[in-house]
Amino acid sequence: MLNARYQTVRRFLAKERVQLAAFVAITLIASIQRYLIPNQFDVANQIAYTNYNNYVIFKNAFIHLLNDKNLYALHLTEQLDLFKYSPTFALFMGLFAYLPDWLGLILWNLLNTLTVFYGITHLPYLSAGVKGNIRWFMLPELLTATQNSQSNSLILGLFLWSFIYMERGKLIWASLLMLLTVFIKLFGVVGFMLFMLYPRKPAAIGYTVAWGLLLLILPVVAVSLPQLIGQYQNWLVMLEHDHSSSIGLSVMGWLYTWFSLDPPKVVVVVLGAIGLLLPLARTSQYAHYSFRLLVLASVLLWVIIFNHKAESATFIIAIGGVALWYFSQPASLINRALVILAFVFTSLSPLDIFPSILRETLVYPYVLKAVFCIAIWGKIIVSLLTDDWSLAPLASRQPAVSPVG
Repeated sequence: MLNARYQTVRRFLAKERVQLAAFVAITLIASIQRYLIPNQFDVANQIAYTNYNNYVIFKNAFIHLLNDKNLYALHLTEQLDLFKYSPTFALFMGLFAYLPDWLGLILWNLLNTLTVFYGITHLPYLSAGVKGNIRWFMLPELLTATQNSQSNSLILGLFLWSFIYMERGKLIWASLLMLLTVFIKLFGVVGFMLFMLYPRKPAAIGYTVAWGLLLLILPVVAVSLPQLIGQYQNWLVMLEHDHSSSIGLSVMGWLYTWFSLDPPKVVVVVLGAIGLLLPLARTSQYAHYSFRLLVLASVLLWVIIFNHKAESATFIIAIGGVALWYFSQPASLINRALVILAFVFTSLSPLDIFPSILRETLVYPYVLKAVFCIAIWGKIIVSLLTDDWSLAPLASRQPAVSPVG
């Protein structure tokens, strides 16, 4: 009887429409919750701020762009914190700027979550069961990301869609989607290493340059060229002064809290970049889909764990990498242990169901949200450097492209 009920529940949860309903429900619940929570009063600035301040910053950027205000100045009478993305992203937020906040917030969050959902749907060579497991595994982290109304889920989705179009040989669209991540957060540039796995590299470079120039100049549809140039100058000034002593939920944070080490951040990033790029030397493995998918997983993890400003809400990107790694290959004891630890300490630790005493005494002081993602990234790199991916299970090793050309 119990086994029959278990199988019934399992079949129900395996349905894509049920998973879609869960993604939409999480998005609606998180959005409505953040909208309805009373505003927080900032004593220092004598103003109340919403609990969806990130969305407010994004939509205000479009208004500031139109009114030729410095996008990268503190507008403390309107929002808490700086806008740090490109003028092109500010233009894009015009889609939401004039909507009522309750509606705009829901639609913005739905854009983020559904881009991820359908990105998983269209990943090639993975079974429906694997895709379902990936979605359910990511759901708690998706809740955290949605509650913060940031762009991290959208960035994850764009990475997935860029990879999908690479697999289809549609480099013109793959380059555009990868560039969009850069125009949201600059670390998206790391994703361009994925193009090394595919033929027609000159074409990919050409498409990237063309799309890049178009996206750079696109805001002239709303402002004059001198105004746009001024905004890019403001952006550069902000980035130059946006130094932080923070070590974040990152490799730097792990080294400091566990070993009292504080090496120069540039040294840590360079060493991490070497580790990330080393698997590209194995050109004979490029033909195997499992190898390419695991390189994508390593990139998704790298852009978070080597980001000294990584915060809790960014880990939806890293968890995407963890899910791709674990569910796309046969399970092993060590893989199962690592994925459970990552699920508990990365995904569940920010939620109310997690014991607060453990969060305060273990998770925060020892950056456990990042630690098991770091361990998984290390294991991925070792696998990419040593495993023979021609021996991967048939369902995940069908080449969508020929070896490097």
